[in-house]
Amino acid sequence: MREIDIERNIREVTRRIALACERTGRSPQEVTLVAVTKTVGPAAIQAAHEAGVGHFGENRVQEAKVKLGELGSIRDRSTWHMVGHLQTNKVKTATEIFDIIQSVDSLRLARFLSLHAVGVGLIRPLPILLEVNISGEATKGGFSAGEVPQAMKEIGRMPNLEIKGLMTIAPLASDPEDVRPVFRHLRGLRDSICLEHLSMGMTDDFEVAIEEGATMVRIGRAIFGERRGES
Repeated sequence: MREIDIERNIREVTRRIALACERTGRSPQEVTLVAVTKTVGPAAIQAAHEAGVGHFGENRVQEAKVKLGELGSIRDRSTWHMVGHLQTNKVKTATEIFDIIQSVDSLRLARFLSLHAVGVGLIRPLPILLEVNISGEATKGGFSAGEVPQAMKEIGRMPNLEIKGLMTIAPLASDPEDVRPVFRHLRGLRDSICLEHLSMGMTDDFEVAIEEGATMVRIGRAIFGERRGES
């Protein structure tokens, strides 16, 4: 198996982010690259950090906990995002190891986070994003677009949490242009409720997401190569 050149991959992703921003008159500084490290080992994460990545995303709490314990000072010099489905029985650990939870997909989960983020809340509210199922796919979790305003009101009354924006996972598509309407819809929703962040776009579609206003893109394969067990 050929060795992955992480530094080169990051330069290429950064170049593509800059070009997407240029096409729409945005600054690349408006877009945060979140390197998704699902199944990626500590050595590769360290290489990405040394290449300039400061934000990392994990899908699984227990996997993240083990890796963060091995990363030493890198953990304190970077920002960690929970980007996968979060089970309520993992909430306590998640509030201890993540800096932001991007995948708040229900009021029930928000209540658990509010309850367990007490220690975080003593310093600052825990930043969260609401996951929105814009496409309405039955296989995906998240609030429907119509549920978001009421969810904002209810979660806004919960202590220790701060809603910073919206997140979505677009449907798989062979042509990224096919999911542009999904990103555009989320941007319109975000604008209507005056939030800061839009986390949308992954390896196959992040340039279209940036053109439609993404402030965070979640990139795994384009940096670290195919995940183990995937083709």
